[in-house]
Amino acid sequence: MPLGSQDDFSPMTSSGGAAFFAVLRDAAKELLAMHDVAPRVVRYVASMQKWLITQAIVALHFERKHDETRPPLTAGALIEFFAAELPFSKNTLTAHLAEMAAYGLLVPQECRDRRVRPVQLSAYGETMIGQWLASHLSALDRLDGGDRASSLGSDQRLLARIHPLTVRSLVFHPDWAQPPASVNLFVRTESGSNILHELICRMPASLEGIDQQVCLGPLPASDISTRHTLSRGHVQRVFSRAKSEGLLVWSLPGNRGDLFVSQTLLRDYVHWQAIKFRAISVAYGQAQEDLNGRSDARAHIRATMLSIA
Repeated sequence: MPLGSQDDFSPMTSSGGAAFFAVLRDAAKELLAMHDVAPRVVRYVASMQKWLITQAIVALHFERKHDETRPPLTAGALIEFFAAELPFSKNTLTAHLAEMAAYGLLVPQECRDRRVRPVQLSAYGETMIGQWLASHLSALDRLDGGDRASSLGSDQRLLARIHPLTVRSLVFHPDWAQPPASVNLFVRTESGSNILHELICRMPASLEGIDQQVCLGPLPASDISTRHTLSRGHVQRVFSRAKSEGLLVWSLPGNRGDLFVSQTLLRDYVHWQAIKFRAISVAYGQAQEDLNGRSDARAHIRATMLSIA
């Protein structure tokens, strides 16, 4: 099922736009809450490069779990995953896999062939990814009154099916993997996704549109650096680049006073996130059809498309 392009929907200008932005704001809060609980784990998805590689690793794990005839998770399998595009060097992919294994997110898997060293996602890693997916499914349920999160909780097979379907759609979707310039300014940096989510989760609850810049109130760089264990200088450099592009504006000199976020950044973020939510919705419907043969799966997708679009 093709995801379509950004131009297929305009979340903030349609009837469900305000509701969708409220979902995005709450989703950002949940992602940051996960960071507060497990900062060293979340950092593996806190930049675009790390997100793509980590999610590919997890997808290969779940594909193997769903179908044991699939190859085990190895460095070779990860390289093959990206073979068509190869946006990362083989050394980068291998090093990322090794780092996750060293931290314990990946654990050795038994194999009769001693020449192969397969790994699998740890139980803790599965729990974290399950929480990530559950939060997104709950968000979709808020949009159309669905029961996806409840279905995931009652049938754990869905996690191993929905996740890889979602990731294979997103990793090679140019509008997701190559975010708009305003979004990319943040997510290409170390923990830049967390910095961006800090901005989004501070949006006023009363926000109904993004036809102008939005005031967040004071937001010192030190608040973000402390929460995310980043150097204050790193956060300030990200802020400075965003300021030079007109994406962030402060009411007083020296990045003091109230912080305003531009319409451009908000609009681009909404469209970019809509691609992810649409991919998850489509993957959920396909997983339900594959596993349970539910005839109403496509109806869930159509209803959600109307909410997001």
